[in-house]
Amino acid sequence: MEFVDKFLAKHSEEKIIRWFKKICLLEAISWAFLFSAMIWIRYDNEGILPIIYIATIGNIHGLFFTLYLLLILPARKIFKWDDEDFVFALISAFFPFATIWIDKKLARFDRE
Repeated sequence: MEFVDKFLAKHSEEKIIRWFKKICLLEAISWAFLFSAMIWIRYDNEGILPIIYIATIGNIHGLFFTLYLLLILPARKIFKWDDEDFVFALISAFFPFATIWIDKKLARFDRE
């Protein structure tokens, strides 16, 4: 994880917060597209277009998922999350649209 720390040390906290909030939203949106791809491939499993669509959207979603997991580490330091908040943010990556909740409720400075 030294690579991530070295890379993120070059950037300000405000920039990392903006990245984290954008990635939270993009991860949830990409999940919606991935869900639509899963439905489409169920109805047309012999077609080439659904296969291309699900492969493309799956890769995009995987990218946002990975970026979310990488940005959780500096977000924990910035927002001063305790272990419970961090584990909750980590587990939320595996549930659809939960990253939006993390962005709106957990990634704030004014929470009690």
